Amino acid sequence: MPKANIQIRPATISDASILLHFIKELAIYENAEHEVLATTASIEANIFSDNSHVHALICELDGQAIGIAIYFFNYSTWLSKPGLYLEDLYVSAAHRGIGAGKMLLQQMANIAIDKGCGRFEWSCLDWNQPSRDFYESIGAIAQSEWIGYRMSGDTLINFAKA
Repeated sequence: MPKANIQIRPATISDASILLHFIKELAIYENAEHEVLATTASIEANIFSDNSHVHALICELDGQAIGIAIYFFNYSTWLSKPGLYLEDLYVSAAHRGIGAGKMLLQQMANIAIDKGCGRFEWSCLDWNQPSRDFYESIGAIAQSEWIGYRMSGDTLINFAKA
């Protein structure tokens, strides 16, 4: 399928249900569908509010949504520059292998450059070998020396109140 049929555009509030659809598909792929708390209303409020720091892209093939990217900006103290952090990248299983994922990443790389970012980063589950192979094929380097940490739910609340 020619790349000319693939278009990437910024998501708008009217795309909230499309974003939710792909977020759920990604969660199913990662065996974590039960963890998705997002709703169309929460996506509208959190991604598309005036003070949101979250952005999203929609990837379309012949006008049909086939994938998404959700990202935000962070900051590197060592580089003294902003960075772009990819929260989610997802292309539907039926449309993998046609260049859509690579085009989404290239679009975000261009956004990072345009915004003066020193880094473009994301995380990938250790068992997701197809994605890891894809990322490495485009030159991304796994950061195995870093261990991610997270607080959420009651742990976060309890720690904040301690």
